[in-house]
Amino acid sequence: MQETIEFVFRHGYVLLLGWVFLEQLGLPVPSIPLLLAAGALAGAERMNLLGAFGMTVTGAIAADFLWYELGRRKGIQILRILCRISLEPDSCVRRTEGLYAKQGSRSLIVAKFLPGLGTVAPPLAGVFHMKPRKFLLYDALGASLWAGSVLGLGYVFSDQIEVLAAHAERLGTWLAVIVVASFGAYLAWKIGARAKFLRDLKIARITPEELKLKMDAGEEIVIVDLRHSMDFEADPETIPGAFRMDAEDIEKQKEKLPRDREVILFCT
Repeated sequence: MQETIEFVFRHGYVLLLGWVFLEQLGLPVPSIPLLLAAGALAGAERMNLLGAFGMTVTGAIAADFLWYELGRRKGIQILRILCRISLEPDSCVRRTEGLYAKQGSRSLIVAKFLPGLGTVAPPLAGVFHMKPRKFLLYDALGASLWAGSVLGLGYVFSDQIEVLAAHAERLGTWLAVIVVASFGAYLAWKIGARAKFLRDLKIARITPEELKLKMDAGEEIVIVDLRHSMDFEADPETIPGAFRMDAEDIEKQKEKLPRDREVILFCT
């Protein structure tokens, strides 16, 4: 942490601007340590807190507005591309849409506090054509709350951060090994859980070609369209004969699904 603090001190406000911009674009360059370091420097009167806040918010809004424009111009496909690079692409789109459906424009205020959603919420706002002025208002509010809270933590606990940095420097290589090992274990667990999910899904999966053959053969099957309402609004075409049901309601309305026929569900 001491090296991070010195690094921020040497390169100043432009570093915060660029680093936050790149992180909000989706690059794996976490900005939280830098913001904490900037807050600690402000607490030690080695950096201006308002200047650090301004640069952080500017970087976040600039990246978010770029994603917003891409979502507005390219549609839902840009969200799917973003979610493919996440560790949980199967649920990324649905979680983001679920948050947006419940909170609407207010989701932009909390998105940066939820891992993985800070990058996908702005293009989703563009997909559903939120007015630019409204987007900038809510996004600026969310970016301000996020930047203010992290910088504020660094500012308030600047003395403790300096002490932690000194301890971390003494631990040296061992601390790096612990951090890398912990991250590696978490990554392995997430990859393993995803692989198991895909294996289980593959067992019960049917291809579009197999479904077409069943329909052409006149088999009595029931097709349920489980796509999120926002997906359906963006692309209302569905499989002939399918009826819509929200995935969240499938347990409550299971009596609507016949037990004497094969039921086929699809969500993308």
